[in-house]
Amino acid sequence: MKKRIIILGGGESGTGAAILAKQKGFEVFLSDFGKIKNKYKNVLSHFEIEFEEGKHSNEVILTASEVIKSPGIPDSVPLLTKIRERGIPVISEIEFAGRYTSAKKICITGSNGKTTTSLLTWHILNKAGLNVGLAGNIGQSFAWSVAKDNFDYYVLEISSFQLDGMFDFKADIAVLMNITPDHLDRYNYDFNQYADSKIRITRNQQKDDAFIYCGDDPEIIKRIDSKVEGKQYPFSIQKKIIGEGAFLHNKEININIQPNLFKMTIEKLALQGKHNIYNSMAASVASRLLDIRKDIIKESLSDFQNVEHRLEFVARIHGVDFINDSKATNVNSAWYALESVQKPIIWIAGGIDKGNDYTLLMKLVKDKVKAIICLGVKNNNIINAFKDKVDTIIETDSMAEAVEIGSHMGQKEDTVLLSPACASFDLFENFEERGNKFKEAVNNL
Repeated sequence: MKKRIIILGGGESGTGAAILAKQKGFEVFLSDFGKIKNKYKNVLSHFEIEFEEGKHSNEVILTASEVIKSPGIPDSVPLLTKIRERGIPVISEIEFAGRYTSAKKICITGSNGKTTTSLLTWHILNKAGLNVGLAGNIGQSFAWSVAKDNFDYYVLEISSFQLDGMFDFKADIAVLMNITPDHLDRYNYDFNQYADSKIRITRNQQKDDAFIYCGDDPEIIKRIDSKVEGKQYPFSIQKKIIGEGAFLHNKEININIQPNLFKMTIEKLALQGKHNIYNSMAASVASRLLDIRKDIIKESLSDFQNVEHRLEFVARIHGVDFINDSKATNVNSAWYALESVQKPIIWIAGGIDKGNDYTLLMKLVKDKVKAIICLGVKNNNIINAFKDKVDTIIETDSMAEAVEIGSHMGQKEDTVLLSPACASFDLFENFEERGNKFKEAVNNL
């Protein structure tokens, strides 16, 4: 009898898992409680994969040999409790796809910086001529890529939700950028649960594998000694790393992977700001561990184009800069954005607050922000946090209105910065739509 794979969620991750499962000869059924986008329905129909939308048929789902859960579905939903009570394994699409590729996997996670670091690492490896794919929490799903491509290497951006469903999967090179509070609503508002989830990036590693991590992050340092088997490669901008790893000294990044050390001045980096020094060091260490030539790494760090919606310069209008940082869905990401802008800021913020603690932003807001424009259904938390730090706080309920107000308030040499520090789902489908609406509104000024 064929093994029966049930997939929950009909987005990028679920559809990719369904395609791979069908290709491998499983009986496949996909169920989505919401509406499935037409582009995914067309793909499922093309591959003759049975699916349902707008409901979960429990009697069908509970016949599964194994369930693949999309990362957006919380573990706490009652259906998953029923599935686990039946003893049916629940895994992530990353776990499933990992069974069907022998490619070397460079897996990158962290509360912030993982997308940029993943793109930068892929850029270096691709420029070096490696047969390398980019997948996971970015672009195409890992399973979909494994079904159609035959890569020798994968750079995978992996979220905490994907890590939660990984059990036998192993990263050959694991990269952990940082651990700061995020998605606490999915972790019972317990930071330790969330942090432990991030450390799962090192799960199943052996001594021949590599673990690259930020040596300046106290939460990582606290957790690695007892839980990490792979060889450790820290990177730091605060201290000199003794041994292999990377560090900043005299405005040069130093990448020390034996038998060679190479240096590069930070002025030559395409990505500026402290957070991007971390991103560049992590990508460089991973690349050197794969024996990528130093000159290729240096060239790649100089000519890299940043990801859309991450500190993306949109336009300068009447001397006012407009910057799209819609991908900043948590406080720490917003901190990086505020820290990197050197002009007076009109800050567009707000959305779905995931248990945010705004204390980290207080000094930056007091020193750099001249006005806050709230963009969300409920703005009380932001207003209460910053009412004593900023003279002007305005509430809006559309991106067009927020941008128009920002434009009227802005003076020459100001910056209107969209860096919400919150999720987007109250007014937008996702952070991409939020960023695109911002750019559209700016271009309509």
